[in-house]
Amino acid sequence: MESMIQALKPRHAILVILLTATATIAAAWAFQIIGGYAPCPLCLEQRWPYYAVIPIGIILLLAGDRELLLRSGLLLIALIMSAGAVLAVYHAGIEWRWWQGPQACSGGAGLTGTLPDLSNLSVVRCDEAALRILGLSLAGWNALISLLIAGLALAAARRTGV
Repeated sequence: MESMIQALKPRHAILVILLTATATIAAAWAFQIIGGYAPCPLCLEQRWPYYAVIPIGIILLLAGDRELLLRSGLLLIALIMSAGAVLAVYHAGIEWRWWQGPQACSGGAGLTGTLPDLSNLSVVRCDEAALRILGLSLAGWNALISLLIAGLALAAARRTGV
């Protein structure tokens, strides 16, 4: 597998990254819309790296054979997706109760007094995995996918030629 990644030219890696990122975000939307799994605040934040990487990938594909731009863009993608992986691991750790999550995800927030009482609104909890696939929550899978994209981007950035 490592030799296959090393043989992948940067422009081809960008295409793989773009397709993987797009498929991942499409799957998140499908779980939300079709499956009825409402995302928690951390789930929504985990989508931000994809929302950044997809347009960057499109720009890099349109950039032509500018090696410095392609390498810089791939390094930026690696950095963004590494940060996304950290956020996903943080969220997965909250789901496994390894550490406490933010108060916004606790489910008890609401306003009282002269303002409308919002305490009865449904808050999607960050500390409860809505779904586990092969033992991993969606946050766990996101961590793996983010690391895969980051690793691919880094490996492609190190390769010479476009």
